[in-house]
Amino acid sequence: MTPTLEDIKGLGNKITVFKDAGIDSVEKLAEAKVEDLTELKGVGQATAEKLIASAKQLLEEKQTSEKDNKNNAIVNTEDEKNIQEELKKLEDKKKSLQGKKIEKDDYVLVKITAKNQKGRIFQVSSEEDAKKTGIYNEENAKHGYYEPEFVIVGKPGFLNEGLTETLEGMNFFEKKSVRIPPNKAFGKRDPSKIERIGIAKFKKLNEGKNPELGQDFVKKGTGQRGTVTNIMQGKVIIDYNHPLAGQSIDYNIEVIDKIEDFKDKIKYFMINKGIPKENVEDFKINYEKSDKSLEIIIPKMFLFQNLTYIKFGLAMDLHNHMVDEIGDIKFVEIYEKMSIPISPSDSVLQKVDDYNKEHDHNHD
Repeated sequence: MTPTLEDIKGLGNKITVFKDAGIDSVEKLAEAKVEDLTELKGVGQATAEKLIASAKQLLEEKQTSEKDNKNNAIVNTEDEKNIQEELKKLEDKKKSLQGKKIEKDDYVLVKITAKNQKGRIFQVSSEEDAKKTGIYNEENAKHGYYEPEFVIVGKPGFLNEGLTETLEGMNFFEKKSVRIPPNKAFGKRDPSKIERIGIAKFKKLNEGKNPELGQDFVKKGTGQRGTVTNIMQGKVIIDYNHPLAGQSIDYNIEVIDKIEDFKDKIKYFMINKGIPKENVEDFKINYEKSDKSLEIIIPKMFLFQNLTYIKFGLAMDLHNHMVDEIGDIKFVEIYEKMSIPISPSDSVLQKVDDYNKEHDHNHD
């Protein structure tokens, strides 16, 4: 927006006088000389200087605003261009994969909706679906519970046996509904995994606390995870079977993408190991083709977190699944040198020195 004389503070009812003198724009006022303005009625030297300075400031603000708008327009245009290019790549990729059969060892993303035998949905691949079905949990969302599954086709450890077999016969973007029997889902119920122990013994193993129905329990020594299913006649019943063991599971499954970029594969392995998706880009990945060495630089925000198990698990996964591409793996943590804080005594001495200098200067 172009500034006008009405925008000049202090000009007020003198606008007519200025216009009659030919100074009818902010540009002309900024270029005027003090002695020219003092010849006008009611304008002293101080006022003339102030009005000229105000006009110059308005013009500078206009130039800055125009420059910012131009830069923003360039940035927005560039962003829009990048977005369009990315969308085109995704569209081209989708077209190239459409109808193609997925192959063993493909890295893919899979959308899944899972229901137990009673029809309760316990797994979805988006936060929106989690909220619709009433299973949304904010803490689970932070840990990537409601995201598509990262899978290497035909490899164990990603999906249960039934889904692994189902996936191998599918095409990209195909949707399929299947019922997986217990022996290929979460296993049959095993009576030997049900333990009965006295309440007194349970309390010793449970930090002195009484048992609660439905509580999670981890068995010391074995690390087995179980659930307290009953408390009766002085006994605590703990079931170490998977909560869905013995149930047939209904799945809706869809293959939605193929991961082909080397670094993208590594990033999905990182997400699988518990690195939040929104923080994965903060990890810098350097790869040396000559010796297949991989370097992962840990970002500042993770330097003081215990990543030992995550790093070990990630290295194991990469060596197991990308053995032909990756050799040694190095995790790098950089602790930048911090400036030494001024001690209280140094601070006082500095103040005294500053005071003495100022005192001496005043007496010169």
